[in-house]
This record gives sequence, structure tokens and C-alpha cells, in this order.
Amino acid sequence: MKITSIRHASVPLASQIANAFISFETMTTNVVAVETDAVREGEPVIGYGFSSNGRYAQPGMIAERFAPRLRQAGPKSLLDETGENLDPLTVWRTVMSNEKPGGHGERSSAIGALDMAIWDIHAKIAGQPLWRILSQRYNGGAFDEKVLVYPGGGYYTPGKGPEKLQEEMRGYREQGYKICKMKVGAVPLAEDMARMEAAIEVLGAGENLAVDANGRFTLDEAIRFGKAIAPLGLAWYEEPGDPLDYHLNAELVQSYDGPIATGENLFSHQDMNNLLRFGGLRARTDWVQPDPALAYGLTEYLVILEEASKLGWPRRRFLPHGGHQLALNMAAGLQLGGSESYPGVFAPYGGFADDIPIADGYVTLPADQPGIGMELKPELMDEMRKQLELS
Repeated sequence: MKITSIRHASVPLASQIANAFISFETMTTNVVAVETDAVREGEPVIGYGFSSNGRYAQPGMIAERFAPRLRQAGPKSLLDETGENLDPLTVWRTVMSNEKPGGHGERSSAIGALDMAIWDIHAKIAGQPLWRILSQRYNGGAFDEKVLVYPGGGYYTPGKGPEKLQEEMRGYREQGYKICKMKVGAVPLAEDMARMEAAIEVLGAGENLAVDANGRFTLDEAIRFGKAIAPLGLAWYEEPGDPLDYHLNAELVQSYDGPIATGENLFSHQDMNNLLRFGGLRARTDWVQPDPALAYGLTEYLVILEEASKLGWPRRRFLPHGGHQLALNMAAGLQLGGSESYPGVFAPYGGFADDIPIADGYVTLPADQPGIGMELKPELMDEMRKQLELS
């Protein structure tokens, strides 16, 4: 079999929401479809992928560097040992050929979108859900029948006070979520405290609320904020400072005993190694959150997990950022700590399959849908096909 076409587009994720650092009014993402001559149920197999939210699309990189490398590769050179399916690891190495080390900030999300599409193809040709393939190949056949999920929400929007925030949190609870996340850091501490206390009033306890500063704070500000929220007993305190400021994290844990979460803006296993070595994080307390769609894809994430294990970090301390079907498959098949969700923002790319119920904060994955399962979100598929000019 062979790849017959690679389609890609830069599409808007525009939204009137903001975190402590950026507005999403002009945000874009990569969308990819890789077509093959393999046929299943009378239709050519197509793999779909997209980058996650928070980084802009890189259509030039895909068009000028990464897609041409796949087109120029001999078709047989991209196949696995069966000769009938793509080998995602080989495809990844082909895409990354002639790339210097370092420089992970932009190309990683372009390759992440391509990598997602390749794994989608691989699982579809194998006739299995991706989570099952990951379980069998990389986890000794073990998997989680249900996965912890939490909504990324609580964004700043014009005119949204504590009452509106409470309405949002009630909505998440009605959908079946237990732990919910909100944004902090864009307003004075007293105002954020009032917002957090309002959210906890709905969620029942601080352990059901996580807060995300999106890298806003200096070290002094992060410590001050941590001391203020310590009595709340929050689920975690996320990305307090610049994601590359490992010293800040290491100093913060000296004064904040609660869980800290970070890593969504690190895009390679080398960067994750540096965080785990020098960031002061605690392997039984804290959370790491690399996003596979931003960090060179599932292929690189497997390396991240392997390297983290050598440093004493169990897979259960990984909570992938991004709120997409790929991360959900990974959480189930590799038995990670859970997965973020975006039920209220970044539609139609956020959220899971339409028919996946959430019960007490957990979801169960479909057992018979080959691939990543994006076809179980009709609105998403309609939008992707429209953007990629697929009939």
C-alpha cells in the first residue's frame, strides 16, 4: 500500500476567550488528511490529524518540508514488517530527516498533526481502535476501561463574573465531570480568589478544582499565589510560570505542598527530561502534561514516557493537554493519569465522541471503532472534510 495524497490546511480556532497570557481571537490550527490506496469496507483509508490549541498553524512547514519528504520516500520504505501497513515510527523518522536537533517550538506541532494522521491510518488498516494497539504493543495488553477526564474551562470573557463562572461549572457537573479547571492570573489576586471560591461552592471541595496560570507569574508572584491558595486544597496549580523556567518550579515546590502541573508547552523528550531533572517536581505528587499533538505526536510521546520512567516517573502522573481523541486513546491504552477535555471551547476540535457518556468524571472508549475515532464526531469530520476539500 502507499500514500496517494497529503492534504493540509490552516483553519481558525477563533474564540472570544482569553487566559492570563493570550487571547484566542486569531488562533489557528493545522488540519491534515493523509490518503492511501488501502481499502476498508469499500472505501480508501484516510487518516486525519490536527494540531492542538495554543499554537498557531504552520502550513508552510508542512507544504515545503514535511509533506514533500513523505511524497519523495519510496512507498515500501514507509511500511511495517507486514508490508501492508504504514509504520508510524519509520514515517516519523522520514519526516524528521535532515532536521537539526533543538528548535522544537513550531515544527513539533506541524509534525504532531501529520503523526496523528499516520497513527489513525495504521489503526484503521489494522482494524482496531488505537487504544487497543497501544495496549498490546506498548503496555503488555493492559488498558483502562474508563479514563479520568476533566474540562479545561473557566476562561476570562468580557462580563463574566463569579456568577457566570458558577453557571459554567454547574454545566460541567451536569455533563458528568467531577474535577474542573479554570484560568487564573489575569486579574488581581483578590478577584481570582473570589472566582475560585465561587467555583468551589459549586464543585463541593477544593480537590475538585484545578487552576491554570498559563505561565503568567514571576517567581515571587507564583509563591504569593501559592500561599494564598494553599488552604483551598486544590487538585493542582498549573503552569505557574514560564514553561522553560525550571528554577521557578524548583523554588515554588519548596513553599507549596500541593500538586503542581506543567509541561503542555514543552515539545520534545529532551525538554521533558530537563523539566523532570531540574524542575523540582515530585513524581508522586505533581503532574506532567505534554500534548502529543503539539509535541511531535504520539511517536515522540512514547519516547517521553520511556525517558520519564528512567527518571522514576510513573505513567499515571501524565495528563495530556489538548482535549482530543488522540490523548484519550493514549490515556486508555497506555494507562496514563487521564486526559483533558474541551466540551465548551475550540469546537469542533475539542471534546470527545458524541456518544461517549461521562460518569463521575470518567469516560469509556468505544471498543469497535478502528482508528482514533474522529468519525464518531460528525461535526468534526464535516468541518475537516470541508477545510480539506474532501467530498
